[in-house]
Amino acid sequence: MESINVLFLLSTFLLAVDVIAQPNNSINVMIPLGSSLSPSANRSWLSPSGHFAFGFYPQGNGFAIGIWLVDQPQNTTVWTAFRNNSPVTSKATLDLTRDGKLLFRREEGEENPVADVSRLAASASMLDSGNFVLYDNSSNVIWESFEYPTDTILGDNSENAYWSSATIISDNFASGVPYSANKISDNVAAGTGYPYGRGPVGGESCSKRTMYSRFCARSGESGYVGSRGTSGASVRLSLNQRGLLSLIDYSSSIISVLVNNSYSGDKETTIIYRAILDSDGILKLYSHRFFGNKSSEMIMEWSSLGDQCDVKGFCGFNSYCLGMGFQAECLCFPGFHFVNHENKFLGCYDKFSVDGCSSSNGPMIPHYSTALPNISWGDYPYSMVRTKQENCENSCLDDCNCGAALYLNGTCNKYKLPLRYGRRQNLSAIAFFKDRRNGDHHRSNPKILMDSKKKIILILSLSLGSIACLCFVIAISCFFKYRRQVHWYRKLSENVNVGFADDFTLRSFSYNELESATDGFSQALSTGSFGSVYKGSLSIGSVTDRTIAVKRLEKFGEEGERKFQAEMTAIGRTHHRNLVQLLGFCIEGTRKLLVYDYMTNGSLADLLFKAKKRPLWKERVRIALEVARGIYYLHQECEVHIIHCNLKPENILMDDTCVGGDCWVTPRLSVPNQTRTTMGIEGTSGYSAPEWQKNALISVKADIYSFGVMLLEIVCCRSNIELNVSTADEIHLSSWVYNCFVVGELDKLVEEENVDMKTLERMVKVGLWCIQEDPALRPPMKNVILMLEGTMDIAVPPSPAISYS
Repeated sequence: MESINVLFLLSTFLLAVDVIAQPNNSINVMIPLGSSLSPSANRSWLSPSGHFAFGFYPQGNGFAIGIWLVDQPQNTTVWTAFRNNSPVTSKATLDLTRDGKLLFRREEGEENPVADVSRLAASASMLDSGNFVLYDNSSNVIWESFEYPTDTILGDNSENAYWSSATIISDNFASGVPYSANKISDNVAAGTGYPYGRGPVGGESCSKRTMYSRFCARSGESGYVGSRGTSGASVRLSLNQRGLLSLIDYSSSIISVLVNNSYSGDKETTIIYRAILDSDGILKLYSHRFFGNKSSEMIMEWSSLGDQCDVKGFCGFNSYCLGMGFQAECLCFPGFHFVNHENKFLGCYDKFSVDGCSSSNGPMIPHYSTALPNISWGDYPYSMVRTKQENCENSCLDDCNCGAALYLNGTCNKYKLPLRYGRRQNLSAIAFFKDRRNGDHHRSNPKILMDSKKKIILILSLSLGSIACLCFVIAISCFFKYRRQVHWYRKLSENVNVGFADDFTLRSFSYNELESATDGFSQALSTGSFGSVYKGSLSIGSVTDRTIAVKRLEKFGEEGERKFQAEMTAIGRTHHRNLVQLLGFCIEGTRKLLVYDYMTNGSLADLLFKAKKRPLWKERVRIALEVARGIYYLHQECEVHIIHCNLKPENILMDDTCVGGDCWVTPRLSVPNQTRTTMGIEGTSGYSAPEWQKNALISVKADIYSFGVMLLEIVCCRSNIELNVSTADEIHLSSWVYNCFVVGELDKLVEEENVDMKTLERMVKVGLWCIQEDPALRPPMKNVILMLEGTMDIAVPPSPAISYS
């Protein structure tokens, strides 16, 4: 107890001695309002002695704002503002504005206050102590840099300088990794006799000048017990101008002297002391000695730890520290790799590791073990068992939770990853690291390797067996399919003459095959003069479950066989994007069927007359053009000119791309220059040309008449004959459209639609020309297309024929 009191009195005396190693300049250089600094011009404000400067200093590719010690051979930075910001360009400025604010302005115009104070400054000064201060009108200090230290504190002759709770991370002035204040404080405590790992964490009741975490106690909690007991008080780190580095409590009573320098210098020598939390996590005290105007030198007076490997966490996870003094290096444990080769202090990782156990029997991946002597780390083991050394190694390999084992004094200690605080030192211990690297020099686990090989062999056997069975099934299927095709081709040759079969290439189907595909012809799509169309599903080529439409021809009369062959020959040779594709046929006695592609969106009649919402105008214009191109192909471009003879919305099919996309015409078998009687076909009421009633020669102009009726239906989205209308004039569509055209009221046809009136007028005029009674007045299909596209002028049409057939 007496030794403690003597230490306390001696330290108090040292604080009170007014012998100053640095000359005391009583006159400070005042910086007036309106002063400004810039990296490219006036860069700094100097202290009276010229040893300290405040302003812009080079950092990286730009500049930072701070305070530095003007030293040789290079300046020493002791304080930095905005330390987390990136360097600024040479166009930034620092202004002590005329309204009393210290502002930092970036090149882009952003303003940030360097000193956040409630009162306005009247002047500023860079003091010889290294403290930059702001004064009010009464010369009172309203802000000072000593209140906000970073990684450095300087000796202060007035109140001494203390580290504050703002000191969280060591600055990057020197190379190395940043250290948290907790970690640094732990190391300071370890180097000064304070117990590591004890003491409160926080800072709610700590003053601004207290050091963060380990040296700050919350109100009502016990502080540290060192050379002098403290209870319920904050512990602070203090440095005065003579170089006395000590720990003091909240009442400014010294509880421990870390460094007590006795050298005070002479008249021609100026000494400035600087304590720094270095980038390696060690607290160090330096003295800067200026010998007049001749030279200067820097001396490390004291270090809290003499060995970097003593710093807790000097090396990161899964790595260990090797070396002595201040030249230590970090290395990875076997099987691990550096997180960053440029910064090895960040630790290492195992790229093969997985969380948890992969199975109840242990790891699935083969492991190896690497031994390393004289290694230790700071974690606690999850298992401690006294055993032999070889048993310890095997125990870790068989345990999926074990990342490393340490055999020490006959005890096997097993650890989970990651490992921390690793260090190599002289110990009678050996460490075993589980390693998944593919190296023959590692000792493998035979049991795990054998289990893995068995599983691989089993997987390969099952895979090869499954492939062989699949190939056998495919071969059998192909054989029976080939025999069935041969059978049906032979049957076809008995019903169809050779000349007819050579005219086209289509697939032959059996009647049973199509009956099964259509589920017994249960789903009828439409019914026409030659038979009905049914929906079905069939595998064709590489497409499985392809949806088809099967047309069953039933009414042939005496020449039905010839008509069927003619239709197949003609349709089989047609190839156009707007014609439904014929896929195949069936001929079995009197049973004759055609197989077409199925159009998924139904017919044009469904789209125009049954849909809840009208198709868009642009879609209807496009549909009209697509139908016209399909008809033109049948009339002029295919090898055998074909007349459809039954054009109506029900025979215009829509595929899955056709809502304003592709529209498909179902081709027919009729050829030009025949009469209705010779064709054996009855036209559809409302769409048949007048020549049908007269039993005159039928030409392609009959299709053009039907197209004209459909074109007007596409424009108005209503049927040719509609009884549910507001006036009698609207019953027959052709008559109503012509009347609206004559009086200039075409907008009545498309009420409340966003329609291009020029296109509307063009389509109406084309439709009226197509339904003229005289076939000679009807334009050919090529001209119809040109008029719809707007590339051919259209004359005013006369009154059309009105056919009710």
